[in-house]
Amino acid sequence: MKLLRERAGLSRAEFGRQVGYGEDQITSVELGRRIPKPELIDKADEVLDASGVLKAMKGEVERARYPTFFRHAARLESDAVELHVYSCQAVPGLLQTEEYARAVFTMMRPPLDEEAIDQRVAARLARQAVFGRRPPPMVSFVIDESCLRRPIGGEPILRGQLEQILLVAQRRTVEVQVMPLRSRENAGLAGPFTLMETKEGRRIAYAEVQNVSHVHTERPLVRGLEAKYGLLRAQALTPGASLTYIENLLGEL
Repeated sequence: MKLLRERAGLSRAEFGRQVGYGEDQITSVELGRRIPKPELIDKADEVLDASGVLKAMKGEVERARYPTFFRHAARLESDAVELHVYSCQAVPGLLQTEEYARAVFTMMRPPLDEEAIDQRVAARLARQAVFGRRPPPMVSFVIDESCLRRPIGGEPILRGQLEQILLVAQRRTVEVQVMPLRSRENAGLAGPFTLMETKEGRRIAYAEVQNVSHVHTERPLVRGLEAKYGLLRAQALTPGASLTYIENLLGEL
């Protein structure tokens, strides 16, 4: 954008006025401190006579909102035809409310600055567009009860989060199961993971811990996690019993 602006002979202030943004915003975008919104990219493409060059990069810019370690997984997730998530630390990102997500990112150490928190929250919420795709993917969650009891951000935020889970679980393509704390068996003690199937039929696993992540495509490892997830679903409450369980948890708040 900077190169095209300079080619057009426009200062940042002049360019900002034409696209409807302040000079500080344009400066932050050009220096890579702020991720441009899609509408800014569209307007910039038009004003700078870029012939669609800037618009063509919107997908890459969108993914730049995610931390580096998650960008490849985010691309796979957005196109997957099946998603299966096991979570034992916090409510899965695909189910998080804005308030819950903000509380999660605010607690990170080393701390993130406010702009980074805003970007991470917006990116996390944008991932949830996957539920509105046509055709929608089949999505299932197995969530450890500890995630549903931990009052991240406070009880009012947890209440809103539990209500959000119940709302999303009403979709015909979404199933939510709870792994109760009282359960004697739990195949997921090694940590959270996500299973994905692509449009081409590839089966992929994603695992992350302490901001270190890996996308697994090797079939023996993925098959092992698929077997583990099947066992987790068998050990957890049924979808119907899980929703009743969450409703009861909500009643306790």
